[in-house]
Amino acid sequence: MPLIERRSGYEWGVSRRLAQGVIMGRMHSGGKGRSGSTRPNVSDLPEWSEQDASRVESLIVELNEQGNSNAMIGTILRDQHSVPSVKLLLGKSVGAVLEEAGKTREVPEELMNMMRKAQGIIDHLENNRKDLHNNRQLNLVESKIRRTAQYYKSNGKLDAEWNYKRDQLRLMVE
Repeated sequence: MPLIERRSGYEWGVSRRLAQGVIMGRMHSGGKGRSGSTRPNVSDLPEWSEQDASRVESLIVELNEQGNSNAMIGTILRDQHSVPSVKLLLGKSVGAVLEEAGKTREVPEELMNMMRKAQGIIDHLENNRKDLHNNRQLNLVESKIRRTAQYYKSNGKLDAEWNYKRDQLRLMVE
C-alpha cells in the first residue's frame, strides 16, 4: 500500500483555523455563529414580485420620511409590497438609495442603535448599581461605539469633531 502524503490546509495556503474547521467566535460573547437561515442563491426576481424600480425607490424615500430604519424599510417592502430583495431589483441597497436621495442621517444608523443600547444599560444601572455583569456590558458597548465611530470618521460618514460622551448620550439618542 503506497504511503499517502498528508498535508495540512495551512501548507496549501489556507489559514490554520479554517483548515481545522474552527469557526471564529464573536468579539464580546461566546457564540460561534454557526446557525441561522441562509438567503436562497437567486439571481433573478420572481414573477410575482414588484418589478417597477422607480416606484420602489419612491416607496423607500417615503418610508424613510415616516421615520423607519433601513432594516424596517426592507421588511415593509418584503411583507407589504412584494419586494423580496431591494438589491436584486435596484442593484443597490436601501441605504444607497437614501444616500442618492440626500436622506442620510447625521449619525449612521448602526452607531445610533449602539448608542440606544448603551442608554438602556445606563438607565438600568441607575437603579441597579451593583449589577457588575451589565456594567461590564456597558463597557463593551461603549468600546464598540468608539471603534465604529473611528471607522466612520476615517470614511467621512461622521464628522471628524464628533465624540462619544456618556453624559451627553441622552441628548444624542432622543
